[in-house]
Parts: sequence; C-alpha cells; structure tokens
Amino acid sequence: MQYMPVTEAMFLIAETREQPMHVGGLQLFEPREGQSASDLAEEVFEVFHNGTEVSDLFRKRPASPAPIMGNLFWTHDDEIDFDYHVRRVVLPRPGRVRELLRYVSLNHGALLDRNRPMWEVHIIEGLNDGRLALYTKVHHSLVDGVTALRILQRTLSTDPEDRSGRTPWALHSKPRPATEKSDEHAGRIPLISGLLGAAGAAADVAGQVAGLAPAAAKIAWSALRDDDYAAPLTTAPRTLLDVPIGSARRFAGEQWELSRVKAVAKALDITLNDVVLAMCSGALRSYLIDQDALPDSSMVATLPVSLHTEGGKDGNAITAIMCKLGTEQPDPQQRVRTIVASTKEAKKVVRGLAPLQQLALGAANIAPLALAAVPGFVRYVPPQFNLMISNVPGPREEMYWNGARLTDVYPVSVVMEGLALNITVTSTASHMNFGLIGARKELPSLQRLLTHLGTALEELEKLADATTPAN
Repeated sequence: MQYMPVTEAMFLIAETREQPMHVGGLQLFEPREGQSASDLAEEVFEVFHNGTEVSDLFRKRPASPAPIMGNLFWTHDDEIDFDYHVRRVVLPRPGRVRELLRYVSLNHGALLDRNRPMWEVHIIEGLNDGRLALYTKVHHSLVDGVTALRILQRTLSTDPEDRSGRTPWALHSKPRPATEKSDEHAGRIPLISGLLGAAGAAADVAGQVAGLAPAAAKIAWSALRDDDYAAPLTTAPRTLLDVPIGSARRFAGEQWELSRVKAVAKALDITLNDVVLAMCSGALRSYLIDQDALPDSSMVATLPVSLHTEGGKDGNAITAIMCKLGTEQPDPQQRVRTIVASTKEAKKVVRGLAPLQQLALGAANIAPLALAAVPGFVRYVPPQFNLMISNVPGPREEMYWNGARLTDVYPVSVVMEGLALNITVTSTASHMNFGLIGARKELPSLQRLLTHLGTALEELEKLADATTPAN
C-alpha cells in the first residue's frame, strides 16, 4: 500500500459529478508517407492494446475504503483491462476539426472510474484532412501538466525512422517491493499499514502547516510594499467566470507560430509567458465586452508554477502565483506593463521562499477552490481570482510516433466551481498551442475567444513594430 500525499489527495477530495478532476491532451499526427490515417489508427491500437508492461503510475487507483478525511493510500492493479482503457472511435462526417472538438468536449465532462486505474486513451480517426487524433484523460491526482508532457515526449522520438512503437505506460516502470502482494483483498487498507500511513499523513499535514507562518509574514510584507503584487486572500472583480457550473464542458483549441510570439517578446524585452498572458488579457477584454460584462477593475489570473527538477520523479509538484491582467485598460501597452510588473513581483516572492513555503503559498492562492463546493460560497464570497492560465513547455524538436509526425498538441485542463474557464498553453518546436476548456452552459460562444486571441497577438505585433527602432 502506497501513502498518498496531500498534494495528490486534494484532487480526489475536490472531485464531484459537476467537477471532474482529470487533465487531458489532444494530439494530432500526420501519417508517414504512403500510410493512411486508418492504417495508422490500426497500428496505434495494436501497439497500445498489446502494451502489457505497465508502469506503476498507470496501475494506481485509490485504495478503499476512503477515510473520513479523504483518500490516504494508493493501491495498484496487476491486471489492466485494455479493452476499457484504450478506445478506438471514428468521427461523424464530415470529419472537421469542429467534430473533433465536439467529441473532446463531450467526453471531458465524464468522470473517470475510481475502481480502475484512472486513465483513458481515445484513438480518433475520420478527420477529413487525413490526420489521426489521440485524446487522453488522466486524473490530476496522478499527474500535473509537466508530467503529462514528459510522458508524451518519452513516447515519441525525434527520429522519423524510429519504429519502436512506445506506449506511455510502459516507460520507466519500477517494480513494486516483493512484500507488496495482490490478493482478493487488493485495494483494502490493512490495519498496521493504515495506522502507519495515517501517522505519515498527519506528519505531512503538520509539516505543510508549519511552513505557513514564515511564508505568511514575507507575503504580507510584499502585499503592503507593492501594489503590483496580487497577494493571497485579496479579491478580484466578480465576472461571469466566477459562477457555479455544471458538468458539461466545451473545448476549443488553436495554434500560432512560435516565431511570431518570440518576435514580440524580443521587441518588447519581455518573456514568452508575458506575451501569452498579454494575449489572454486582450482576448478576455474583447470577449467580455462582447458579453457586456467587462469589470471596471483588473481581472486576476492564477498561474501554476512547476516545482519539478530536471530528472525528478513524475507526479504533482506545483505551486501557484497570482497575476493582474490589466483587462480594464484599453491600451495594450498598459496591459503589458501591468502583467510584467505583477508577475515580476510574484516571482520575487516565490524565489524568497523555501520549497515547503512555496507549496504553502500555492495552497493559499488556490484555497478558495477547496471551499467552492460549500453551498453559497461561490455566489456570495468575492473571488480571489477569475481564471487559471498555465504555460507548459513542450517538445522543442519535431517529434514522431513510428514515423507519424506530431503536428498539434492541445492541453485539456480542469474547470471548477467558481472557475468556469481554464486556458493552458503548450509550446512545440514551431507553435504555441492554446487549449481552452470552459463550462458549456455558463460561457456562451467560448470559441470566439480564439478569434480574440489572434486579434490580441496582432495588436502586440503592432506595438512591437512601433517599439523597434527603424534601421
């Protein structure tokens, strides 16, 4: 029986029917020369269905029964039902990207089965442009965005001639200790291990709480000293994003050339992430103006920050900072200045904290999400932030699976009560890929945000041209 850290258990505790807590990804592949999408789908299905060497990460599921305080242990299944986990589907005609996004939207609102390892792979053919799509779902208690991208990259190759046919779950497999046996009682918590695990859980919680006091003093001082810093437990304006939501989802995705984003960043002397945030700020401003719902003060985004180290283990290792987006300002240059100043101060605070304190800061920043399920909380308590924006670096080279070229990578993340929109961005060798997941009923015409993102990039390019000295 494996102890479940609080950073993993919280995603299980927060999950409800209206609030699935899995993350996903949509990848599109161009078949190698002479190969059809149907042939590639058959090849992927055969390799994945027969990939029976499964790492522990893809065998894990919550142990039962769950204690009152939530899940404290993982157990591992020895047998994997690949007929259930690996699915092959064909899109309805005419097989446009619209049909693909509709399929992802409908499936991303469905809960994963906790009685099985919590992941699914959907092999999707029928696209009219001849490509093959893979849609994956993995519970957030198992992976964060950085881990998900690591797993994807390990499955692929930079060599178009490589025909090794890797599966995500066969990589870095670690055998369980010989003392860990499976029997008819698999998944239940033995008394001794339960007591020891509970003690470990208490120590883990106590350790995290102990880091709050010194972190709080530093954070409070930063909040008093600098108006640009969006501190925990401050409030953001109420918007149509900060509402109770249903379980239905809508997904939208688009990509822009990485060279365009880099050129803006270089001309304005800001980071790629600053450009992404400025694009999101401009798009949100335009979208809310369309809905006659733009707040008078700046919207605030929470930004997950990876704490993974090079070569570190897979799983969850994130904190979070807050960023003022300057959405109330019509001038894109002013919005950029607001974003740069806000993120700069937030990063300075994080760098001044110990690792445990960084986790505590992240917990404080997203604390309202833990209370969102309390009746009336979302409706009557002012929001601390309005949406989540993540930027997860992806592969820096062209990648292939058995010679099929990866053309698109769209992250599909999580929305929650009081957090009706999540924007996640993944970079590849030549593109920035934006994945937008939203509450279907609460956010009308979500796809219009994609148009506004393109317009916001064009505005930033004009600003960059005006800033660059003429030769």
